[in-house]
Amino acid sequence: MQSLTNTKILITGGAGFIGSNMVEYFLERDNYVKCMDNLSTGHEKNLDAFKQNKNFQFINADIRNLNACRKAVEDCQIVFHQAALGSVPRSISDPMNSNAVNIDGFLNMLTAAKEFNIKRFIYAGSSSSYGDYDGLPKIEEKVGKPLSPYAITKTVNEYYARVYSLLYGMETIGLRYFNVFGKNQDPNSNYAAVIPIWIKRLINLKSPIINGDGSFSRDFTYIKNVIQANERAATISTDILKKKTYDYHLKYSKEKINKDSSELVMEVFNVAFGESATLNELVSLLINNLSNYDERIKKIKPVRGKIRAGDVPHSKASIKKANFILGYDPLYNLERGLKQSCLWYWKKMS
Repeated sequence: MQSLTNTKILITGGAGFIGSNMVEYFLERDNYVKCMDNLSTGHEKNLDAFKQNKNFQFINADIRNLNACRKAVEDCQIVFHQAALGSVPRSISDPMNSNAVNIDGFLNMLTAAKEFNIKRFIYAGSSSSYGDYDGLPKIEEKVGKPLSPYAITKTVNEYYARVYSLLYGMETIGLRYFNVFGKNQDPNSNYAAVIPIWIKRLINLKSPIINGDGSFSRDFTYIKNVIQANERAATISTDILKKKTYDYHLKYSKEKINKDSSELVMEVFNVAFGESATLNELVSLLINNLSNYDERIKKIKPVRGKIRAGDVPHSKASIKKANFILGYDPLYNLERGLKQSCLWYWKKMS
């Protein structure tokens, strides 16, 4: 696996969960890392360990400000765009703000990257883009109608990236994340993800709340798999990317693409482990892991809550395309990722 090193990069949303893990990883490999974040959902404490690093720069700015985006991308070679207002429930309660950040802010970043001739623009997509398409596993070329404002924003991002590649020759790569988890994921937000919420409740000897009967399933994806996908997307050469993309579509897809087309450098990939687990299975794994630190947790039973609006029943990704083109080969299944995550949260909370 080729490592990204000695490169000037920008990570938007770098004080957030995924972004801060990426900042740490790429600084360890001698890159110069700019982090842009307005701290609306990210936390500056996630960056404390890097502030004395001469190769790190924090920019407290909002992606809704085009001039701030321009200043952030200046002198960079690659942009990892992670900044967004996540959460389906948040977007349902406040669709206007989700649209402003996730679409207007995304367009600002694309425009700034175009103006400064950024080599490659890699952005965080979402499995929510599959909408009401219920086929499993999820395959990149088959999507349904969005089920939430958040899903709409992430789908629009993909259209904008495609158009900017076609019109301006940009290399854009979208990574559709599936239920990412790991260290630095905030359990205290009103819109926190299920794994940190349940870990916090179990450590505090409280019952996790399962929305529905627990049969809903997800392709839970450990953060280190996500970092690998981003690095592969950043380091694959343009020539190899074009060749493998052409070969993939020739072999697996009905799309007909010219060998010299700019469509070969504007792909979207699933980023997941490629397996799914039900919520009932997830809570059992968490109880088993955390009871190693406090045996009282073993006796805790989950309680049932209402199904959330906008939730899809099942999600499982095909990672064949990412493997074929990018060489993406996730090393952390759910059990291995949860083991590391539970240990990190236990040390932090207990």
